[in-house]
Amino acid sequence: MNQRSTEIVQLLSKEKDEITVSRFAEYFQVSQKTIRNDLKEINSILNQNKREEVLINSGGKINPPGNFKESLPILLEGDLYSYRLSKEERKQVASAMIVNSVDYITLATIADHLFVSRATVINDLKDIKAFIREGNLEVVSHANKGLRIEGSESKKREFLFNVLRPSLCLYDNHKNVVAKHVSVQAGDSSVIQKILGEQEQRYKKYLDDNSFREIVLYLRIMVNRNQTEEFLEPQVDTNSENYMFALDTLKYISQYCDVVTTENDIKYLSSFMDNVRFRNNNKFSKKTVIIQMITRQYISDISSELGIDLNTDYDFFENLSNHLESIFSAPPIDYQEVDMINEVLEDNQDVLEAVINQMSVIYQYTERKLNEIEIKYIAVHVCAAIERKKNKEVAFRVIVACHAGIGTSRLLLEKLKRHFKFRVVDVISAHEAMNLDPNSADFVISTVPLECCPLEHVVVSAAFSDADYIRVGNRIDALRNGRNLPVRMDENGLSAKGLIDEVRPLVYSMIEPDDVAKDFMKELRRVIRSYFKQSAEHEAEILSPYLHHLLPATNIEVNVECEDWKDAVRKSGEKLVERGYIEPRYIDAMVHSIEEYGSYVVLSKGFAMPHAKVEEGSIRLGMHLIRLKEPVPFGVEELDPIEFVCCLSAIDHKSYLKAFFSLVNMLRDDGYRQLLHEAEDPEEMSRIIEKYEHSTV
Repeated sequence: MNQRSTEIVQLLSKEKDEITVSRFAEYFQVSQKTIRNDLKEINSILNQNKREEVLINSGGKINPPGNFKESLPILLEGDLYSYRLSKEERKQVASAMIVNSVDYITLATIADHLFVSRATVINDLKDIKAFIREGNLEVVSHANKGLRIEGSESKKREFLFNVLRPSLCLYDNHKNVVAKHVSVQAGDSSVIQKILGEQEQRYKKYLDDNSFREIVLYLRIMVNRNQTEEFLEPQVDTNSENYMFALDTLKYISQYCDVVTTENDIKYLSSFMDNVRFRNNNKFSKKTVIIQMITRQYISDISSELGIDLNTDYDFFENLSNHLESIFSAPPIDYQEVDMINEVLEDNQDVLEAVINQMSVIYQYTERKLNEIEIKYIAVHVCAAIERKKNKEVAFRVIVACHAGIGTSRLLLEKLKRHFKFRVVDVISAHEAMNLDPNSADFVISTVPLECCPLEHVVVSAAFSDADYIRVGNRIDALRNGRNLPVRMDENGLSAKGLIDEVRPLVYSMIEPDDVAKDFMKELRRVIRSYFKQSAEHEAEILSPYLHHLLPATNIEVNVECEDWKDAVRKSGEKLVERGYIEPRYIDAMVHSIEEYGSYVVLSKGFAMPHAKVEEGSIRLGMHLIRLKEPVPFGVEELDPIEFVCCLSAIDHKSYLKAFFSLVNMLRDDGYRQLLHEAEDPEEMSRIIEKYEHSTV
């Protein structure tokens, strides 16, 4: 049996409360189908030995036979409490032991550590040597001394990193087998994470989640090796742009982890950082808007194929566009096959199929074909969006807990409120969980595993990634399948949009003149949004303005006469120059860029959004929209002629995104597009834009 099946057997033998397939799926972070397959494997062994099998009743309740404990010696090979490693697992653990050893290591030492005979290790030795050789290292045998590794220190660290890397997406209570049996890391993980996070802030370079975990893993391996005085060989100077980032990171790690680091460590770490992915939080490039437009089209096509409207999920749009830009901004990364990803998609093959079917939209942008795991990651983004849509329908009572204190819990709370109809009944520190009343909530969402907690809990990251949406979704599915399902929100339940729609006719019928009613309604909308979306999102609205904030009547012109596309681009930017949003050279940069790279600014039929890089003259975030008296061609046959040209001045990668999202969605709506076409003046166009956004609160 695999390690998970062994743990299932142990839990079944000890657990007195009701056990269900869904609870096991949540605990092991796999699909219910996988748990059922594990139970089939267990029953197969029981059947072969003529023992009673484990039953699964309707609703997924698991019932082990009354004499189940008598079968433990058979299921656990005679040992009731320890798990015997498979040959593949023995190979990995033994290899890590040999590579990590600072001296000769004997076969007897390896055998004792693995709880197997010396003969078993001898039988495994050929495979162990071959596995290590794949890492460009050689195992050297010496009579009466044992085994040692021949190879560079950098190759040893690389080998240990690659063996441990698959565990990065797992929580501490589900570490991979090497991490459980071999100590190849040192240094306080939370301290190293804090140091790395501080350097991200200092250098304004932000790693994606996977890259952050990879660097923390490498740094802990480095600390372990350096503390045993196994230092790196001389490294080549690559003039890395991450040299200072690496230098300051290691300076603080030396101080707080009590370890000596060398110039070679700085060079190696900076080179390591050159090959990971940084999020483009503050970087805005010409390709950014193109990728976002393609993302918008891709979401529309996925929605159509699946029959699920995901077009209004702003987080899906933002997450997927950032993910795609990350994919195409650097050479292909060697993504690890993660069990969690495969388990999610095993039960969502229709989503994966739709993702593959619509890849042609993405391939409009790039000639590089995405590999299988890259496509799977996109599918997980889609699954997470579906979970968000599905789980907004149910009113669950939850408690939020965090080991880092109330502050981090509050941040997590705001993320949860954006995507679930949860009623958060309390926010606590992790150590308080043991004192909770079992009836105080349906479950707990925590950033750490909770001991002695009387309520079921789901462990998520503070950043609340797409994988975390799915974990929470598994818990909700388990509750749905249970007997105590929380009351569903009525289809006409209270929401910001619903409340605004109800009061709008009343406001306009009772307040005169219309201008006063409009001002009152505007303030009322602000209050309602603030109430429903809470402070974090209210602040985000200020930092990321809506489209109607960027396109008031003063930033719109109608019936503008233009000779050609160059003239249209220049006239769309002139007002922004006058108002101090951009420098004059920004307009020249837009024209030059289109001449050099083609009409990448044409985002949809009849619409273009010219823009340039921040360093080419952008001063403030702003937009200026012109409607041409006579549309002009931009050189994109299927989308020409262009009637609307909106100049964008972006100051970073994100602040304009909400407005962009609304503008693209509005121009896809034939009704609103026609209204913009027929509008008589800028004031009317501004009202149309604001009306559209208010209709999509």
